[in-house]
Amino acid sequence: MRTISRRQMLASTAGIGLGILTRSSRVQAALSTASRRFTMNLNPGAIGVQADQSETIRLAAKYGFESVAPNSGELAALDDKGRDQLFALLKEQKIVWGAAGLTVEFRKDEVTFNNGLKELPKHAKALQQFGVTRVGTWLMPNHNELTYVQNFRQHARRLRECVKILNDHGLRFGMEYVGPKTLWAAARYSFIHSMAETKDLIAEIGQANVGFVLDSWHWYTAHETADDLRTLTNSDIIACDLNDAPKGLEIDQQLDQQRELPAATGVIDLKAFLGVLVEIGYDGPVRSEPFNAKLNAMDNDPACAATVAAMKKAFQLVSG
Repeated sequence: MRTISRRQMLASTAGIGLGILTRSSRVQAALSTASRRFTMNLNPGAIGVQADQSETIRLAAKYGFESVAPNSGELAALDDKGRDQLFALLKEQKIVWGAAGLTVEFRKDEVTFNNGLKELPKHAKALQQFGVTRVGTWLMPNHNELTYVQNFRQHARRLRECVKILNDHGLRFGMEYVGPKTLWAAARYSFIHSMAETKDLIAEIGQANVGFVLDSWHWYTAHETADDLRTLTNSDIIACDLNDAPKGLEIDQQLDQQRELPAATGVIDLKAFLGVLVEIGYDGPVRSEPFNAKLNAMDNDPACAATVAAMKKAFQLVSG
């Protein structure tokens, strides 16, 4: 049996420490030279803005956003002339697409799910025609009737059917876990509310075009770290939401419908969150979804102005 002397152990420990420092130095060096590839995205409904697709594009350009959320229902209703006009507007305003929302209601009964699934090819085709490549949704972290395993199986089966249709139209699909304990503990059975559990669902769905919708709020309320984010690659992330949290509450006391604009309070470490996105070369949309009553009460223009100011403040945390 080989023994290790105290000197050897100390030397080995020092080597490990040096390795950690070297890795940390490499990461910092990479961040100092890297520039963000993700876009500042306007998702109007998330900030209380009421606007159709064309007006959303104009608002985005006016206030300095770089991408917008596509509305598949509106896109599907356009004729050839309307499509040409919208393409021209995107080009004129220098705006690109972010991520669309999944139109299928998969959380309720089977009839509702099947009715939505029948309409999905129409929406997916419209998104494909406009060059959209990303679709996302969120996962309810509890259920009153279904146990965790029953709910998991239902999600995997239903979402697999959705994902296959999306894949046929060149669309990637992301799922957002919802982290607050005040929500996942609010019903009889808890459900997916962390990155690790979402990875399990992605594996069970078993399709190559499935990944994450990340949210700094849910990352924070799930007690996750920058190292958790580093387990993902750019191709794993479909879309990203950026929010802050109110002061004066413990993590497990945070309420999902009471958030703050990015970098408003400093409660969530957005420098670490965004820093990893830069580090891994994430190239998709980053949008704000604060569910903030004060913001939602504003008219469209001031709401857009307040949101873009907050996002620029957050982005500056990782600017060179």
